[in-house]
Amino acid sequence: MTNNELKTGTTTIGIVFKDGVVMATEHRATMGNIIAHKDVRKLFKIDDNLGLTVAGLVGDAQLLARYIKAEVELYKMKKGTPMSVNSAATLLSNIMRGGGGSYGFYYVGLIMGGLDTTGGHVYALDAAGGSIRDEYVSIGSGSSFAYGVLEDHYKLGMTEDEAINLAIRGLNAAMRRDSASGDGYAIAVINKDGFKELSADETLERANKMKLLVGYAKHL
Repeated sequence: MTNNELKTGTTTIGIVFKDGVVMATEHRATMGNIIAHKDVRKLFKIDDNLGLTVAGLVGDAQLLARYIKAEVELYKMKKGTPMSVNSAATLLSNIMRGGGGSYGFYYVGLIMGGLDTTGGHVYALDAAGGSIRDEYVSIGSGSSFAYGVLEDHYKLGMTEDEAINLAIRGLNAAMRRDSASGDGYAIAVINKDGFKELSADETLERANKMKLLVGYAKHL
């Protein structure tokens, strides 16, 4: 792998709360040690009940997002019902296991999350096609910092507000220490009303209320 390839070093997060899931990323993309872009989309709406976060090579990630979105739409047309979260995660993991991408495999880490008749779920997907469900997951170069926050503050039965704020806290911790993560938050909620992405103003307001700083060092 060469240093001039566009990568989303990235911090991505998926959290299950009592009525759905929260999915979150930041916006930075790097090329080696250069910050190549500061407004990269790493959070995708797949269907009204499904979302996807991506980390890894941008080209591979975007291709897979388009691929699974088309497959989910085709399934809904044929079956007349939305695809379950488990089915979407399994389908995407099978696609990745089959090979492809820039190196004969997809150089990505993904989170598939959503809500179906069995509740809210998030799955971590790896480049080898592994699919693991948990109550909260984080993928990317900043995930170890995010996990420190998630492990300390996650609880079963969280409210939507609590889950959103926890996702922001996790991203903030990663952006403070991981140079490949930064430049603001992308947050989406998936609940019975569908997929809704929060505005930049709302996430910034929440961060400010929690006395968090977005993408810059604290000046004493």
